[in-house]
Amino acid sequence: MLIHLKTLGCRLNEAELETWAQAFQKSGHQITRQAEAAHVIVLNSCAVTQDAARKSRQLIRRTHRDNPQAKLVVSGCYATLNEDEAASLLGVDLVVSNKDKDQLVEKTLAELNMDSMPTLSTEPGEISLFTRGRQRAFVKVQDGCRYRCTFCIVTVARGEENSRPVQAVIDEINALHKQGITEVILTGVHLGGYGSDLGNNLSALIQAILAQTDIPRLRLGSLEPWELPGDFFELFSNPRLMPHLHLPLQSGSDTVLRRMARRCKTEEFAAIVNQLRAQIPNFNVTTDIIVGFPGETEQEWRDSFDFIKQTGFGHIHIFTYSSRAGTKAAGLPDQLSNDIKKQRSRQLHELADDMKQTFFANNIGLEFPVLWEGYREALDDGKQRVFGYTPNYLRVACVIDGDVSVENRTLNCVVTAVGESSVCGELILT
Repeated sequence: MLIHLKTLGCRLNEAELETWAQAFQKSGHQITRQAEAAHVIVLNSCAVTQDAARKSRQLIRRTHRDNPQAKLVVSGCYATLNEDEAASLLGVDLVVSNKDKDQLVEKTLAELNMDSMPTLSTEPGEISLFTRGRQRAFVKVQDGCRYRCTFCIVTVARGEENSRPVQAVIDEINALHKQGITEVILTGVHLGGYGSDLGNNLSALIQAILAQTDIPRLRLGSLEPWELPGDFFELFSNPRLMPHLHLPLQSGSDTVLRRMARRCKTEEFAAIVNQLRAQIPNFNVTTDIIVGFPGETEQEWRDSFDFIKQTGFGHIHIFTYSSRAGTKAAGLPDQLSNDIKKQRSRQLHELADDMKQTFFANNIGLEFPVLWEGYREALDDGKQRVFGYTPNYLRVACVIDGDVSVENRTLNCVVTAVGESSVCGELILT
């Protein structure tokens, strides 16, 4: 059978796709990039916002329309929160909720009558990441969250915290490295809470990975800026742990943070950022900000804007607040008008663009080892433009000869100029 995998939403969804892809291959089935050729399509949905839920419904409908013969399996947060609705959509053959995700492949094979082992079943020959056009792997290390931020529906969809054993994570990373992957990103709903159910913590996991694997590059996914172990910052003295963290701030106003039920004040957040930057030059801190949270006054917005500007970020994911049924924030008073939210969003986008350009400029003249991606653009003069990422997660574009292949290689590059969405560099071929 040809299996096609799709996802919306977070890196955790992407990590789950990879786990399923490996399991399908071990059962003798093939992964395909072409949805129109697939016999089975698995869609990992999202519901972090009402808009994400809407996009999940649209993707389900479009997927069935483009390949009506394929069996369609839907999982993820939208399917978990709206199981009956998802099951009723045209073309959906199977819904697997988040609590049953670990058995998705087995359920798909059994319930869609695919459970007979193919005669040519073998271990995967070509790693499914490469089959799907990926050069780095997301590794899920935990699921669920014990906290209840007032705007968040994901904790309802994902349930309680559940950490994977250290050895299971190490075994997966070693298997990925053996198959050619050189960078993995640890992901989880509440990554900083890793090990709370195992008597362990995130630092211990990272130390074990660095000691028991040879993976050249290790990254961390989105990490809440609280509960960081005391020895966490020391880990970045190892050059294999990449100097970039995505720390969701959500607001630069302490009073708004209280209404959000966030557990990190601005002063504590600033201390974390300052410590990282003092330890490693050009450490890249990126963040999430929600604009127009219920009751956000003009003064709170100004305080938030000023703190964000003072802190400086390499990139900001900006979310205009929208009411999400099932969350506490949906019932809070003083919901803001769309006009105010749009105005503040525009202001923050302008600031975010300026900060990104400043961070780009601060890296000009520096030389980095860059992991080059598979995507490239052909140019008219026989050249090609290739793209990759520095350790501190700068996207770099380089023009090289058209007959040179750098895909999935780590080669040094000097940053030479600032572009709109990436920096420009000069590749050093040795």
